[in-house]
Amino acid sequence: MASPSTSSSAPAPEQPRGKGRVTLILSTLLMVGFLWFLTQSWVIAVSLMFALFVHEYGHVLAMNRLGMGPARIYVIPFLGGLAKATHEPKNEWVGVLVSLAGPAFGLLAMVPLVAVGLATGDGQWMAAAFFVAMLNLINLVPAPPLDGSKALGPVLARVHPMLEKLVLLAIGVAVVWWGITTGRYILAVFLGLAIWGHLSKGGLRSIRGPLSGKQAAMSLGLFVLTAVACGGAAVASLLAMNGGSGQASVDMIARYLGISL
Repeated sequence: MASPSTSSSAPAPEQPRGKGRVTLILSTLLMVGFLWFLTQSWVIAVSLMFALFVHEYGHVLAMNRLGMGPARIYVIPFLGGLAKATHEPKNEWVGVLVSLAGPAFGLLAMVPLVAVGLATGDGQWMAAAFFVAMLNLINLVPAPPLDGSKALGPVLARVHPMLEKLVLLAIGVAVVWWGITTGRYILAVFLGLAIWGHLSKGGLRSIRGPLSGKQAAMSLGLFVLTAVACGGAAVASLLAMNGGSGQASVDMIARYLGISL
């Protein structure tokens, strides 16, 4: 899932409503098919698609509430989703809140999945809940175009103008190395190019109104709180799937990350 996108100029002409709906439906079907290809489970594929919409709707709600709307959701086949606003955030603090709204709100998508899993005893629903939690957690990685880059980037930039770029460079190297060693080539190339493009920009921050000291501390606190919530939800789902076995849960997350223990 890409981080929130905005348009700094006048709003672009909207597509005709019927055409926009058809595009959304077709993009959604393509994305569901791609997710099924990756997971080989219609339960997980449809659940992840539902989670994507919930996540992006969190961004949309925040954008509309904080003066960036009207905002819309777009599905990008094979890559994820995008919440696009009409106006730029008025300052970095608003940008942080909008970025964190997606992962935080996105956890709500787990509620019906866990409920169905507990009611039916079908492990696929709990697995889907785990993937939803991980989807939101991974989006907090501070690498563009993920949400974490918009949430943590301004905090790093306030400490020192070059700190954000150094962190992004380290993450970029780690992502490429991980992708090559685990066979996640598409993800490695996608994130690697996005990070390189961000590092190549002349200006570090494009939004006016840098964070104050208090806002930086609050941004960091909200970022950590959201990450803990997503991580805790993932761990709880894993334990439920494995009958409370910690070792089995560790083995499963290692396979998910492509790591041999």
